[in-house]
Amino acid sequence: MFDFGLRGYRPHWHDRADSVTARHGQRLSSLIGRRFTSGWLVWDHSNDTWFADCPVVFDFDGEQVEVNHRKFTEVSITWNSIDTTNDPVWPTSHDFRLTWRADVLPGEINLRSERLNAIDVLEWIGDRDDLANGTIALSLVMSGGRITVYNALDENGIKTGDLDSNWHRCPLH
Repeated sequence: MFDFGLRGYRPHWHDRADSVTARHGQRLSSLIGRRFTSGWLVWDHSNDTWFADCPVVFDFDGEQVEVNHRKFTEVSITWNSIDTTNDPVWPTSHDFRLTWRADVLPGEINLRSERLNAIDVLEWIGDRDDLANGTIALSLVMSGGRITVYNALDENGIKTGDLDSNWHRCPLH
């Protein structure tokens, strides 16, 4: 199993929103009311950019949810398995200088210490020929705003603010 250069990380891939909600819905719901304490991205220092192939990590008062996308429709949600004090070692290249960075999520500064009001598992439903159809996202809603981690077609994407009308909420179990 490919671990994205993260010791102890074992992604479990889902390609349907109902699979995500069945496996993680209850635990995701348990985050509601917790304070958002930090968000972590893997940073590529050679290019000074976010390395979107690695998981996005959110911490809520010590409960860590890790979100990762691959291929066109797959998402993995894991819990408390990534140690952000250990830098990733990308297995296929020694040229990468990767580290975990906090405080680089778009809009994160406005959300720090906010309580989570809602969490949505989303499914994209677009036109018939839309490549993004069926992709799954995780959206976190706090009084200071919303941050969504979505499938950017084989890597993670992050959006702050209101959702596009093509995103459909899936009930958490």
